[in-house]
Formats: sequence, C-alpha cells, structure tokens
Amino acid sequence: MTDFPPEMQGPKLTPPTHPGLGLIRVTEAAALAAGRWMGLADREAADHAAQDAMAAAINLLPMRGTIICGEEGRISSPSPLDSGANVGLGQGPELDIELNAIDGATLVAQGQPGAVAVAAMAPAGSMWHPGASIYMNKLVVDRTVADSIGPEALEAPPAWTLALVARQKNKAIEDLVVFVVDRPRHEGLIRDIRKAGARVFLRSGGDVGGALLAADPDIPVDLLMGIGGSAEALISACAVKALGGSMLTQVAPQSEEERQALVDEGQDLNHIFKCSDLVKGNQVYFSATGVTDGVLLDGVSYHGNTVETHTLALRLETGTRRIINAEHRVR
Repeated sequence: MTDFPPEMQGPKLTPPTHPGLGLIRVTEAAALAAGRWMGLADREAADHAAQDAMAAAINLLPMRGTIICGEEGRISSPSPLDSGANVGLGQGPELDIELNAIDGATLVAQGQPGAVAVAAMAPAGSMWHPGASIYMNKLVVDRTVADSIGPEALEAPPAWTLALVARQKNKAIEDLVVFVVDRPRHEGLIRDIRKAGARVFLRSGGDVGGALLAADPDIPVDLLMGIGGSAEALISACAVKALGGSMLTQVAPQSEEERQALVDEGQDLNHIFKCSDLVKGNQVYFSATGVTDGVLLDGVSYHGNTVETHTLALRLETGTRRIINAEHRVR
C-alpha cells in the first residue's frame, strides 16, 4: 500500500459537538482517503484507507455507538468497523451505527462514477440486526409512489411492478429507468425489465448509491430492483426513510449454507420488511459523500492545497436535506 505524504492527506480532525453533525465529517474523512485511490486498480487498498479514516473520525463523536452490521469481509485484515464494534468517545447518547466506508470500492479502483462513503445513526435499539442474513432482495421507489407500493410488489413479476410504478408516476413503462447492480444473478431480472419495455441503469457496484438515486424524486431513476447485501439494505433504509420513499426487502439466501443459517436462527424467509422494520422511529441521521463523480454527488476533487467534497446530509425528524460543498485545506 502506498503511503501518501502529509501534504496529500486530509485535514486533522477535532471532535464535533453533536454526533448528527459529526456524521458528515465521518463520510467526508472516508471519501478524502478513498479518493486518493481512484483509478489505481487496488480495491482493497482503497477500502482499507477509507475504513481507517472513517474509524478515526467516528471515534471522535460524543456518543456510545455500536456498529450493527460492519465492514468485515471487505478487506483481508480485521476492520476497526466490524459488526458489534463500539465507536465514539464513550460518552453521550447510545446509538446504533451503520456505515460503509466505500459503497462501490470497485468503482473507485476502476475510476468509474457513483462511489460514495455512507453512514447512518439512530437511537440504540432502532436498527434491525441482519444476523445470518447476507443478501436481500430489494425494491426502492421515491415518495411520489411510496404509498401505492405494497409487499406484493416485491414478489410480483417485474412487468407487474413496473406497470404499477408507471401508472402512479403517470408515465409509460418505456419511460421508466430501473437501477440494477450488474451481477450474474440479475441476468433474468434484467431480461424481464427490458422485455417489459423499461430501461436499465446498470452499474458494477454501489447498492446504497442506487437506492439514493431511486428514492430521490428529482433524479431520473424510478426504482431499484435486485439482490444485494443485507448491510447495504439496512443503511439504504435509513436514507430512503429520510427521503420519504419506500423500500421493501426480503432475505434472499444465495447458498444452502446461508439458507440453513437463517432457518437455524429462526428467521422467517418469507417475511417482507419495510423501512420502518429496518429502522424504527424518526431520529435518523444519514450522510453520503461522493468519492467519484456520480448522478447525485460530485466526487472528491483536488486543487493543489485544497480538496473539495460534496455531501448529502439527511435528518428524518426535521425532514431536512442538506447538500454540503466543502473545501478542505491540506497544507
């Protein structure tokens, strides 16, 4: 791994006074670290740098936080952001924490658009614990159709769900854009979406970023469909709920071992979760900072002795959505 000289690293961190506001600095720190690895073809090094920076920043927050579903498995060595890790200064409110230092680490390594650093928090006991669940089937729509989407939309044939969304949005199915992560498991789904007449927005990674696009009524992406990580489902639910959208999910084991682990744990494989099942209450904070340029957020950009970041900050309780353009002096 390359060590960048001090003048190329991010700014020194000081403790913020409120954990919700501090969450912005957590995703900024991860994005600043990850941005240096953009296009260098080293996915693990990018993730490692982002996780270390995110851990340093989150441990300055005045809280007693616990990570619900962490970063284990994304890098070969243990992460300071693994599930169950205690984070924060050890004083202040008790909080559930969910994060992803890079949503789309492969996108960063390949220099592709749409990678973001994301984090969310809510009072202790608010977030669902995925347990043995690794993968979930997901459907995300924005607030213009949220009240019209019931659990049947997740299990119905894609053409039926697309027709429902198109009707509620007063669009033709041919005008819909569907975000799908480009994976072999989605070959049939992609074929069905195209057969129905809708257009597919394919990206090689970035599950949470896709949920943000689908949940934002101002972005020309109408819904997200497909199977992705349970950790990503949990943090996406925080963002979708804060944006007023709707998210439906169901455990989707991708191996017999995962299925049996869910059964042994007593999970109902047929249960369909809503946002309110994944994160309870309205005291939810969410922050996403762009790492590489995307539809929703600009990536980290470098200008000699300054670095610019672009962040989306959401607070459910007040219905507040902030777009923060920040300049960081690094010399």
